[in-house]
This record gives sequence, C-alpha cells and structure tokens, in this order.
Amino acid sequence: MTEPLIFELSQPGRRGVALPPLDVPEAEPLPAEFRREELPLPELSELDVVRHFVRLSQRNFAIDSVFYPLGSCTMKYNPKVHEEVARLRGFQQIHPLQPVETVQGALAVMFHLQRALAEISGLPAVSLQPAAGAQGELTGILMVRAWLRDRGEDERTVVLVPESAHGTNPATAAMAGFTVKAVRADRNGNVDLEHLRALLGPDVAAMMLTQPSTLGLFDPNIEEIARVVHAAGALLYGDGANLNAILGKVKPGDCGFDVIHINLHKTFTTPHGGGGPGAGPVCATAALAPYLPAPIVVQQGDRYAFHAPERTIGKVRAFYGHFGMFVRAYAYICGLGAEGLREVAEHAVLNANYLRCRLRDVYELPFDRICMHEVVFSGNRQKQECGVRTLDIAKRLIDYGFHPPTIYFPLVVEEALMIEPTETESRETLDRFIAAMRTIADEARTNPELLKHAPTTTPVGRLDEALAARRPDLRWQPHREAAERTPPGSAH
Repeated sequence: MTEPLIFELSQPGRRGVALPPLDVPEAEPLPAEFRREELPLPELSELDVVRHFVRLSQRNFAIDSVFYPLGSCTMKYNPKVHEEVARLRGFQQIHPLQPVETVQGALAVMFHLQRALAEISGLPAVSLQPAAGAQGELTGILMVRAWLRDRGEDERTVVLVPESAHGTNPATAAMAGFTVKAVRADRNGNVDLEHLRALLGPDVAAMMLTQPSTLGLFDPNIEEIARVVHAAGALLYGDGANLNAILGKVKPGDCGFDVIHINLHKTFTTPHGGGGPGAGPVCATAALAPYLPAPIVVQQGDRYAFHAPERTIGKVRAFYGHFGMFVRAYAYICGLGAEGLREVAEHAVLNANYLRCRLRDVYELPFDRICMHEVVFSGNRQKQECGVRTLDIAKRLIDYGFHPPTIYFPLVVEEALMIEPTETESRETLDRFIAAMRTIADEARTNPELLKHAPTTTPVGRLDEALAARRPDLRWQPHREAAERTPPGSAH
C-alpha cells in the first residue's frame, strides 16, 4: 500500500509546536513585494513530520544498510570511530582564518597525512588542497602544463587517454586547454602498446592512466608504458581512483608515474556520495613539487606552518581543503598501519575475484583473467538470448534488496555490469548477492517481462529516466494544485 504524501496528511489548524507569548518587540513586517497573501503549507503534528522523514530515509539505499557494489566508486563502509575523531572539539570548531599558532594540532594532522600519502604513493611531494578527485585531476594536469611552459615546450598540446578511462580524464585535459586523443585497448584489456607508440610524438604533453584500470585490470606493461611516454618527452599522470586495490603492494611512483591524485573518499573511507565533500590530494615527483598548489604544510622545528611552493600554480580552492576528510583519512591510515593497508588491497582483490569465479558461467566475462578490486561483466548474453538489457538486471536487483552496480561503463564493454565488492563485505553478503544475480539470470530466461518491469517492490516503479532528467518535478505543490498543474507524463 502506498503511503500518503506529507501534504495529503495535512489537517487545517494542526500544529507541530506551541510557541510562548511574544515577550520581545515585534519586528517590522517584510516589505509587501516579498510577501504572499497565501502560502498553502502542510499543517501537521510533530509526530507526522518525524514519521514522514524517517520513512523517506528508510527508503534510501546506503552503505550502512545494504550492499552497495558501485564499481569504480568504492562505496565501502566508513568506520564510525572516525566520525567521532572528526567531531573532537579541537577539529570541529576551528576556523580557517585562525592564526596558525592556534591550530598547530590541525596542521600536524595535515603534515603527517601528507607524509603518509607520500609513502603510500611513492611520490615525495603532496598537496591536500584539491576538493575532490576530478579537481585533483585538473590540478595535476595544470601542473604538467606549467612545467612544460617553463621548459619552453608550448607545442605539446595533446594528452593521451585510454579508451577505458574515467570520463573525467578527457574532460580534465580539455578544460586545461589540451587536445585529447584516445589510446586503444588490446584484446586483454591492457593499453595497446603499438597504438600508444604510434600516437607519441613531440606534440604529446602527457598520458593519463588509471592503474588498475576501470576494467578492474592491472596493466602488466606499466613500466614499458612509462618508459615510452618519458622517452617521448611527456609525463605520465595517474588517476588514483582505484588505489585501494594496490595499497601496500605497489607504489605508483615506483611504476613511473610523475603525478597522481588520490580519492580519500574512495581509498581511505571518508564519506562518499550525497554530493560530498570529497578530497583529492595530489602527489608528485620532486621535479613537479615546485608546481604544487598552495599552501602545503611544512614543519619548522617543533612548529608547523603553511608554505607556498616556489613555482606554485596557485590555489585551486578557497582555504586549505576539506579538513574533516583529512582527519578521517589519517585516522584510517593510523588505525590500520602498513600491514592493515596491505590487507585492504588483498581482501578487495579476493572479494572481486570471488564474484568473478561464481558468476562467470551465467554472465559474459569480456576479459577472463584475474581482476583487481572490481570485476566487469556484460549482460550481452541476456540481451541476445532473452531480450533483457543490463538496465533490467540492475533494476531487478533492487527487488532483492541490493543497490545496483555501475552499468554501461566502461564504454568499451557492451552492456557492462561493473561490480566492486570492496574489502569490507563478508562472504555471507557476497553469497546473497551471487544468489540474487544467478536467480535474475534464470528469470531472464523464464520470465523476461518481470525484469523489464522491475523494480516491483518500490513505492515508485521504473521512471522514464530521460523525462525525469529533462522535466524534473522539484517544487512542492499542494495536492489539488499539483494535479491541475502537472503536465501529463512528467516525472515526479
């Protein structure tokens, strides 16, 4: 049974609060041009309002309530002790305009986080300033551009991006003023070395590479890729979004990367989703260190201070970064230590390969090899044999209580299903997910129409997603007026 919407619960004269008599001078009324004579808001008791919003919250999918296997997004559990640490008064109630003498503890956290990320990445210079992964990418490419200009190499105007890259990679390069050229993947899902060599030339500024890739694969040719890119006079940028797969196992700096960004909200369990805040620190070689965005934190004797690198590209955001995210990430790193971080990578890879082996007989596996933190299947078999699309499979998962995985990405895989279990999920949870995926594969054969109309257990069925994006209904209206004003077929 569909629950009534909040304006349908409204009763004339009902109130949620009782205010005491006014005992201060009455304020001047708003000017007439800012007032409406009638504002038909819902009239409800406090209990009605509380129950309404609690019901809404319970309809949401969240990592605290269900398995959330979004591939390439690392929706893993955020330990609650980190939230407590971030709420300590000395962290929560500081202000970015305070004198540095009064926030030495906060600067110490930032300094030691910089050192930890330098050790983890194998790159000695770190700036915490970028506000998210995409801004970290832009920061890194702006550093590359500044480095090239100082060397008088303005003719290097091309950035190479693999076909399987995150969509932010080509967007980042274009925003920085570069021309983007795609590098093909070979039949094993790796960078096609012959195509890369053919594209490299005096006009190439950098190559942007995700390692492991968005196909969930570690490219074994990484050292050769770095060698040929550097031999051509270009730099190698690393998208560190998938760093959780190689923590403590492989350092990007050792592989030949010149600059990378790290998603704290993916690898180091700072909260993810809901619009942020994220954090995308940038790590760089000593040669690129002078170009890091300012400020970074340095140690001067027994004190900490902000410092602007010699040839800094400047600030990429206001103030110093999302400090609460730094506290959470540093708490995570300290809590696990070197051995624990290695176990993160081991368990993430183990979980993904467990799914790969248990589902490979019912879903097409485009690259049948050991994967890393995520596994990419294809719903192409179900599409060809049953007329069921990957979208239908994803929607049906909702009926089984699971958030759908990433679909139709990477673009190089037709009908892609990208699943990332992360290291935080138990075998019991993975077995329940596997059972649901196998049942859905059976339903695709025996009852394909069921999948095409999924989800069937939610308050709202499948929407016209194009219409929902183009004509969203974002404004509350009284029930009667809503019925009169809403055009037929619009999305709610």
